[in-house]
Amino acid sequence: MNIHPTAIIDPKAQLAEGVEIGPWTYIGPDVVIGKDTIIEPHVIIRGPTVIGERNHIYQFSSIGERTPDLKYKDEPTRLLIGDDNVIRENVTIHRGTVQDRGETVIGNNNLLMAYVHIGHDSVIKNHTILVNNTALAGHVHVGDWAILSGYTLVHQFCKIGSHAFSGMGTAIGKDVPAYVTVSGAPAEAKTINTEGLRRRGFSVEAISQLRRAFKIVYRQGLTLDIALQRLSGMIIETPEVALLIESIEASERGIVR
Repeated sequence: MNIHPTAIIDPKAQLAEGVEIGPWTYIGPDVVIGKDTIIEPHVIIRGPTVIGERNHIYQFSSIGERTPDLKYKDEPTRLLIGDDNVIRENVTIHRGTVQDRGETVIGNNNLLMAYVHIGHDSVIKNHTILVNNTALAGHVHVGDWAILSGYTLVHQFCKIGSHAFSGMGTAIGKDVPAYVTVSGAPAEAKTINTEGLRRRGFSVEAISQLRRAFKIVYRQGLTLDIALQRLSGMIIETPEVALLIESIEASERGIVR
């Protein structure tokens, strides 16, 4: 371990081999940090928080702080962070509440850029990018490979589907299905995230079929029930459509349309 002498490490914190702690950083009790994780100067980490391996947390971030939710009464809720995440400057991530999961969860291989805020009980899956000043209220779920552009705002309890994309300054108040690009305030569905799917190796045929599926949901004036019936007939030909159907059927707030 490489711990700067000005860092404050509570005796009840657990640090694995290879952890680096920069100057003036505070690590509180009930914090567990996995091996080869780097914590830059002036970071505050409070527990109960578990941080995995090979993460890099940059200066002035506040990790595992109690939520400002007025219902929170200092219950021992948690923050769980996986492996290989990059958490840039001034990011804030709050622990959960007993009114929901009791924990906030960050998966693996995520990039949280400067000034990102993740509210209590949110779940961020894997390989996501949250660009500068994106803010998630409590209870938000973000699927694998989603990208939220700068200044995106997400209302509490919203779900962002896998491979979805939001444009700069988008205000999201309903669920965003998998693969869908949204923009505007309030958010409106624009198209399938074609460029993102190309970069992740989706075939030309799969992307073409997903674009067709998008038109069924958004461009033909169908009710959602009828649109889902038509989508179900595409699964054999295009298995990727199943994820789109699943994300729509899982919606509780209604989808962005």
